[in-house]
Amino acid sequence: MLRACLTILGVLSVPALIGATSAVPAPPPGQATAAPSRAASATRGCLPTGNGYLRARIRGALNLDIDWHDGELECDGGPRPDGSGVRVSFAGPAHPDGRRIRMVFGVRSVREGRTGRELPTNLTVIFEGEQRLFATRGEDHCTVDELRQERVGALGGPKRSWRIVARGFCIAPASTLSSDARILVSRFDFAGTAVFEDEPSETPRVAKP
Repeated sequence: MLRACLTILGVLSVPALIGATSAVPAPPPGQATAAPSRAASATRGCLPTGNGYLRARIRGALNLDIDWHDGELECDGGPRPDGSGVRVSFAGPAHPDGRRIRMVFGVRSVREGRTGRELPTNLTVIFEGEQRLFATRGEDHCTVDELRQERVGALGGPKRSWRIVARGFCIAPASTLSSDARILVSRFDFAGTAVFEDEPSETPRVAKP
């Protein structure tokens, strides 16, 4: 049921929407913690620079004050499927039973590397492990006041990563598909990631003799 709802809202293109992380056991007393391997560290955190975050104030059917820092986050992002802007996703810390919150921001009128102000934004809040989803279902309910992009990694190349920094607010609530519950994200600010790739070039056809 939840997968069908996500498909309707166009959120399933964000990878790993339903999932959880496993806890790492603490070392025995007096034993130093081993340095993480490169493979393990590469999958942790939001940004390679260690400065990702998400803060949000949620009121309504749920009252939450979110303040997540880089090491607690799973981040993803890139162009919206229709090319109209950028989509940035944040998944917070996972509970032992697999529950966690994911917030997806679809920001309109954003181009790679450009700053922006007063940008219409669609917001989806997913409670993974609880089969609950809230969505604004429109871009007139939330606004990104200011957005800027900072290049991460090497310059050039067909695949480019950016740190997306933004702040904004919502003036109307997000609701479940049945509209029997609502939440209002009265303010939010975040630093996440977005990856842009060049369109694959077509191989020229060789005329047969």
